[in-house]
Amino acid sequence: MFSRLLFTSLLLSTLLLCQSAGLRAQSTVTGSIRHGGVVRDYRLYVPAIYNSTSRPVPLLFNLHGYTSNNVQQEVYGDFRAIADTANFLVVHPNGTVDASGNRHWNTFGPRGSGVDDVAFISALIDSLSARYRIDPNRVYSTGMSNGGFMSYELACQLSGRIAAVGSVTGSMIASRMNTCAPSRPVPIIEIHGTADATVPYSGGTALNFVPIPALLAHWVQVNGCNPTPVVTPVPNTNTTDGSTAERQVWSGGRNGSVVEHYRIIGGGHTWPGAVFSTGVTNRDINASREVWRFLRGFRLNSLPLAALTGPVNTTVALYPNPSGALLTIRAGGQSLRESSVAVFNSLGRRLSVPVRALPDGSLRLNTSGLPAGTYMVRVETARAAQQLKFIKP
Repeated sequence: MFSRLLFTSLLLSTLLLCQSAGLRAQSTVTGSIRHGGVVRDYRLYVPAIYNSTSRPVPLLFNLHGYTSNNVQQEVYGDFRAIADTANFLVVHPNGTVDASGNRHWNTFGPRGSGVDDVAFISALIDSLSARYRIDPNRVYSTGMSNGGFMSYELACQLSGRIAAVGSVTGSMIASRMNTCAPSRPVPIIEIHGTADATVPYSGGTALNFVPIPALLAHWVQVNGCNPTPVVTPVPNTNTTDGSTAERQVWSGGRNGSVVEHYRIIGGGHTWPGAVFSTGVTNRDINASREVWRFLRGFRLNSLPLAALTGPVNTTVALYPNPSGALLTIRAGGQSLRESSVAVFNSLGRRLSVPVRALPDGSLRLNTSGLPAGTYMVRVETARAAQQLKFIKP
């Protein structure tokens, strides 16, 4: 017992000396923040190459799947070895526990838990940025299954902070996709097996998962990419894994945005290249390497507000501005529908604001529930899309 205590004491002294000398090894920091009245915990991987006095580094969210947790995702969808050489931080937050006792991200619409995970992720970015030198233009999100769903949720609602996202075996539910309106192009990479029985490639299930081809088509349209992909077969370097792969790339999007897809032919609900197999796991690619290879090239300040799609209709107006409790939008002689307007905060997150169509074709927005600040309204007319700012004093 004495020798063990002595060894522990000597080890602690050595670590303290290394820290005082400015030396460090890679580390995993466990932490928590309180958000929405709930304590939310996370694990942060800090590579040895990270230096708090040098330039800011990227931050990657790596989100676990339904029923899983952050420790399992850290090992299964592992980015740590990549971070050791590429010099970025990897954060593994935990989702909350739902009524069935399973950890999850709230991405399933009316059947969800009501937890605001988007606001939690935004708050966690703030918390980590206060302690580490994080490049705000290079914050990314990826995840497995439900973690992939959550990454798409961030692309839709937090596009002002998330530069690009990757999903492995994830998708979206139809109602979420139909209301998704990011304020910026969001580059997307989706890796998915055609034999996935949990999140089927062809969509469906009781939760109305979007088919993967329809999901990709949606993001190709949102980002303004070339509708015809470049398709490249992936060399079948492992002939015993029960699957093959092809790469599909839709390029030419607004501000350089891209949509990319690895179609794992015969692949299951698995992470290609994972350290262990839980089903048909493709070994021709490594999902972690491919996701990081894709994400690392995009920066938020290179993906400004989406360009207008057509000739600008200068007759669109909103008033009063600064606004009171009500805001009116008119588009000349055109009639606007309630679905043709979307409101975003300064972070690019879409907000829920009551909208009412008036008999004269204009719209009336009830902004009484918005705090003071600057907001953006995107208005879709028959001729064009316009984005206008208003101030709530």
